[in-house]
Amino acid sequence: MTPPRSFTAHEPDLRGARALVVGLGKSGIAAAALLAGRGAHVVAADRRSAEELTAAGKALVGTGVDLVAGGHPPELAQGVDLVVTSPGVPAETPVLAAAREAGIPVWAEVELAYRFLRGRVIGVTGSNGKSTTTSMIGTILRTAGIPGGTGGNLGTPLTSLLPEDGPHAVHAVELSSFQLEGIEAFRASVAVLVNFSPDHLDRHGSLGAYAAAKARLLETQGPKDAAVLNADDPESRRFEASVRATPFSFSTRSAVARGACLEEGVLVLRGIPGVTGKISLLPAASLPVPGEHNVANALAAALACALAGVPAEPVARGLRGFAALPHRLQKVGTVRGVDYFDDSKATNLDATARALASFPPDSVHLILGGKDKGADWSSLSSLVRRQARRVLLVGEATAVIRRALAGVVPLEECGTVRAAVRKAAESARPDEIVLLAPGCASFDQYRNFEERGDDFARAVAALA
Repeated sequence: MTPPRSFTAHEPDLRGARALVVGLGKSGIAAAALLAGRGAHVVAADRRSAEELTAAGKALVGTGVDLVAGGHPPELAQGVDLVVTSPGVPAETPVLAAAREAGIPVWAEVELAYRFLRGRVIGVTGSNGKSTTTSMIGTILRTAGIPGGTGGNLGTPLTSLLPEDGPHAVHAVELSSFQLEGIEAFRASVAVLVNFSPDHLDRHGSLGAYAAAKARLLETQGPKDAAVLNADDPESRRFEASVRATPFSFSTRSAVARGACLEEGVLVLRGIPGVTGKISLLPAASLPVPGEHNVANALAAALACALAGVPAEPVARGLRGFAALPHRLQKVGTVRGVDYFDDSKATNLDATARALASFPPDSVHLILGGKDKGADWSSLSSLVRRQARRVLLVGEATAVIRRALAGVVPLEECGTVRAAVRKAAESARPDEIVLLAPGCASFDQYRNFEERGDDFARAVAALA
């Protein structure tokens, strides 16, 4: 059997290479198109049937990509030089295990894309807030007139940002643990770990494995790079041993010697290379998104951009002009004096807690539930008691949440998000909040968290 080819770290020659793409989500489709465009012979496999494959996936046939529908058996790895995997495909999937056993490189889509990038990457990972932080970074970079794109796990595959690349580009890239499992040469000139808390244990199997995947972002850096960690998050300390770059930190609660923090309500930077003294940016009250967690996100974004060479003025202007992302503590309406907030992206308990703490005590009608990830719901008890007037339960996790929060506040089983919105509207009073921050995945009733958030918004619109 012919051994698999080796590939250079930068602009590898793919002509004639035999490549297998596993998973045809957005990133898989983008990877297959890039490989085919660079002269590789590409087979792309997906678990869905031929009828279920997206129009974009079917369109790959015109690029010379051979589609395999209905699964990706281990024998697909036979005779290939390279495997590129979508983030939705677990690392232990038999075809990926077979490839590794045969010595075939298995890359994430971001790894493939990185090898063709000429610009720099600001990489952002963490358990919560990484999408908002990445988007803030992208807004600041474009406000400063720096070319590049914003994407990764955020929605636009890194491969799709290549048309916006160039030697002076800086790309803002959100990176999930699933993507970081498959990197080798990928390197962020600035790496940001916004925070760390238990999540995706159903995929990774243990907290240690989840942390190890996140740590890859730090481990692939070098001494000339910068690593940004959250000084307020005790769990982030576990990553200090993985730092290979110059360390910086951010904090909303205490001063930092080298990084970003709050001083008398103002976002400031200290210890930025090439800058003497502190840099005052803007008051936290000027940020257009609510919550202490968004102040932390803004500090991380400002620090990352400053470390990438962005001056203070466009950093402050970019933060002032930032628009909240959909489904991330997004206000979707006010009906009869009651404000409705969509935080459908809050798919774990830490994210739910951050959202709940953003509002006044005893003001929130909280919608919880969906597909449970095995979380300890009792850990929310004290915060729910302080912040919520009642909890409205939806989806598969209803029973487990009810057991954990019984007696904390009134609980009401609603079944669906739309029913929960109607129930909340019956008792919520002016100046109170109805908050969708479910703490669960959406897959019991929806295809994704976006669809769940859109359903919430439609239910709110129907009230008016």
